[in-house]
Amino acid sequence: RNISLNMEPSSAAATCNRTKRKNISLTAHEKAKRLKTVQEGEETLECVRSSCSPRISVLLDRLQQPITLNELMELLHYAALGKTGGIKQPSWCRLLHQKRIKAVNVVIVEGLTQTHFYKHYLTLRHLRTSYTTRVTFTPSSTDLASGIFSSDVPESDGPSISQRHNESSELHKALRSHPVITKFGTQRRGLTAYLLTQEEMIKRHYPVKGMPGFEEFVCTDSVDSVTDNSPLYGLDCEMCLTEKGNELARVSLVDSDGNCVLDDLVKPQNRILNYLTRFSGITAAMLRPITTTLRDVQVKLRALLPSDAVLVGHSLNNDLIALKLIHQHVIDTSLLYRREFGQRFKLKVLAETVLKRQIQTEEKKGHNSTEDAVAALELAQYFIKTGPLQVVELLLEELWGYTVVEESTDCAPAPTPSHRFADILQTLGRSVAFLGKRSDIALDLSNQLWHNSDKEVLASFRRQTKCPDLSVLQFSSFSDHLKRCLPHQEQQYQRVCANLRDMCVVFAGPFPAGFSEREVRRLFCCCGPVRKIKMLNTTVRVHAEVEFELLEGAMLALKTLNGLNMQEQSIQVRRPVYESMLDLDLTLEALMSDSLNTSHLYAVKLNPSTAECIRISAKVNGHTLDANCSGITPVTTANGFPPAKVNGKRLQPTTTKSKLSEETVRETFGHFGTVERVVLPAKPGKLARHACIKFESSEGKHAALSSSEDLRKENYLVCPSLTPPHLPSWVAVTTPVTTVDPDREAAEDEDRTHMHTSSQDQEIDHMMRKLDRRLRKLFRSLPDGTLSVVVLLGHTR
Repeated sequence: RNISLNMEPSSAAATCNRTKRKNISLTAHEKAKRLKTVQEGEETLECVRSSCSPRISVLLDRLQQPITLNELMELLHYAALGKTGGIKQPSWCRLLHQKRIKAVNVVIVEGLTQTHFYKHYLTLRHLRTSYTTRVTFTPSSTDLASGIFSSDVPESDGPSISQRHNESSELHKALRSHPVITKFGTQRRGLTAYLLTQEEMIKRHYPVKGMPGFEEFVCTDSVDSVTDNSPLYGLDCEMCLTEKGNELARVSLVDSDGNCVLDDLVKPQNRILNYLTRFSGITAAMLRPITTTLRDVQVKLRALLPSDAVLVGHSLNNDLIALKLIHQHVIDTSLLYRREFGQRFKLKVLAETVLKRQIQTEEKKGHNSTEDAVAALELAQYFIKTGPLQVVELLLEELWGYTVVEESTDCAPAPTPSHRFADILQTLGRSVAFLGKRSDIALDLSNQLWHNSDKEVLASFRRQTKCPDLSVLQFSSFSDHLKRCLPHQEQQYQRVCANLRDMCVVFAGPFPAGFSEREVRRLFCCCGPVRKIKMLNTTVRVHAEVEFELLEGAMLALKTLNGLNMQEQSIQVRRPVYESMLDLDLTLEALMSDSLNTSHLYAVKLNPSTAECIRISAKVNGHTLDANCSGITPVTTANGFPPAKVNGKRLQPTTTKSKLSEETVRETFGHFGTVERVVLPAKPGKLARHACIKFESSEGKHAALSSSEDLRKENYLVCPSLTPPHLPSWVAVTTPVTTVDPDREAAEDEDRTHMHTSSQDQEIDHMMRKLDRRLRKLFRSLPDGTLSVVVLLGHTR
C-alpha cells in the first residue's frame, strides 16, 4: 500500500495520503501531505491502511511550519535509500516501514497555488480526497525537477552507500563501461529490474497493444504490474516460410522448473514454400497430419499463462509476432547478455558458455523449440540470481573476449564518486526518469522524455511497463494558460484571494447607536480570532463587516450571535451574498468531512463575564436558537464588555479572564475520548481564546458535539473543525504572493458585490477538472508501495 503526500507553496494548497498509495504533492509555496503519524510527540492522522504499510508522521512542532527543498529531499532520499543506504530519518517527519516502498513518484503542477486549490476545492475531488495531510513548502530559486535529481545525498558514517560507491569507483574502466553494467548497474536485483519497458518493446519491434500493425493480435490476460515473485515461463517458436512470409509451425512453453507445459505443431494457414528444416527441424511429414491452428495455440497459451506470468525468450519479439500474441511482461535474454553497438549473442553461444550445455548441434536436424525455451529460461534465471556485476566478472573473457590489464600505479587516480541523488540510484541499478516539457534538467538526456502537453506526459508514463524507481512528471498546462493571460493574472489571483476571504466574513447589525468598532470586535471575538472589522456607516443604522481568521469563527458567529437581543434591539448575522458564495455550504460540508478533520474539534472559551451575560440574557430575553445545526453549540450572548442593556438593565461584567490551557482542555474533553493533540494558537503575551482539539478517533469528536449543551455550561462553544490542520489560519490561504496596496484592496472591497464569473474563471474551472482527472489516472497507475508526491509549484514571478 502507498501513502499520498501533497505539497504546495504558501499561496497554494496541498493534499495528503490515502489508503492505496503513498503520494506527495508540492507547490512553490505550500505543500499538502497525506500522512499517517505516530503518537509520541508527533501528529497522528487516521488512515485505513494496515499497520505494516508505509506511513508518514509529521512532527507536531513542524505541522504548521513550511518545509524547504532540502527537507523535502530528506524525505525522498530516505524513502528511496533508507537506513540500509545510510540515510537518516527526515528532520521534520517520520517514515515508517520504509523498506516496503518500491518507488518514488513526484508530480510538479506548475502555476497551481494553494489559493487555487481551495478556491476549486469541490472540483479537485481526487486531490482533496486521495491526499489527506497538508503542509507548507517554501519555494527555492532552484528548478525543482533539477533540484530533485541533482540534490546531494549526505554521506553517512555507515558503510552502505559509501561502500557501494567505492565498489563502483574501484571497478576497472573496462567494467564500468561494459554494456551490461551500463544498463543494469552492479547490484543484484529481482526479475522486475530486467523487464522490457513499453518504450523498449516498441523500439525492439515487439507487438504492443495500440501500435499500428498489431490490430488483429490477441492479448493475454496479464495484470498491469508484476513482482519479483511472479512466475517465469520460457517460450520458443519455430517457423516455416509461406506465401505470406514466416508462419508458426511449432510452439513450446516451459514453466519456471523447466517442465514442458505446451509443445504443439501448428499447421500454417498459407501454402508452405520452405520448411526451413535446417533451422526449424520441421518437415513435411511432421506437419501432414496436423490440424492444430494458430487460433488453437493462442487459446491454449491464454489458458496456461497466469495473469502475472513473465515470458522469457531469446529475441522473443519474433516468437510473439509469429504467435500474433501481445504480452506485457517479457525478459529477452538477447538483451540481458548485452554486447557493444547493439550486437547480440546467439542462444547457442550463451548456452554453451554460460550453461555449459550443447544445443542446436550439427547432428540434430534443426532446432528443438522445447530445448531452446529451457535454455532461455535458465539463462534468465542465472542472470537474475548471479547479478550483472558477477556475470560480467565471471564471463568477461570467455563470453565477451575481454582481458583486464592492470594499469600502472602512476596513472591518474579514479574520479571522486558522485553523490547526486540520480547518480547514486543509477549506480545501484535503479531507474530514474523525467517526463515533461523540454527544459534544462540536471539529468542525462537518455532518461528524459519530452512532451508538449500534460496529456502526452500522462500517456507516456502509463505506457511504461515498469514504474521507474524515481520519476518526476511535470504538468505545465495550467501555468501556460496563466502566461497567456498575464496582463490579468494578478487581478484574477487577487479576486480568488478575495473569494476565499469572503468565506470568513459575516455582516452584522443593526447595532445600538454609537456602537464602536472596538465593541464589535469584543463581541465577535468570543467566536474566534477576528482579522478585520469594517464599520458600515453608509446605512441609516450601524452595521459591521466582520472578517475572522478561521472558518470556524464565522460559523460560530452565524449560529450563536444571529438574533441576539442587545439593548432591546435584535442584531442579524448573515453571510455575504456573492456569486462566489453560492456553493459555500457544499464547500464547508466537504471541509468538515475532509479526512484531515475527521477527528478534529474547534472550541472557544468564553470569559466568565461574557458567560454570565449570556445566562442573564437568556433568562431575561428568553432568546433561544436552533440546536440542530451541524453540531454547533447554540447559545445566546450579549455584549458583555462595556456595560450593555438587556431589557433596560445594565450588566456590570467582571474583569476576570478565562484561562485556556492544554491541561484544562484535556481535562474537560478527555472524558469524550482520548485527546491526542491540543493546539492553542495565541499571540505573544496574550492568552489563548480558542483551541483545536485532535481526538484519537472521530467518536471522541462526535461525543463532544453531542454534549455541546453541557459544554456551554462550562463556558465552551464547540463546532467541527473546518480549517485544515497545516494552516495556522484560513487567512494563510489567501496571502497574495505580491504585496497588496491597501488602496487597491479597498477598491476591490467596493467592487466585490459586482463580481461575476468570467469566461476566464470558467476556463480555469474546466482546466482544474481535467487536471484532477489526470492526477487520478496517474495515481491509479502507480504500483503499490509508491511514494507519490504532488507539488503545486505556485507562482514563479
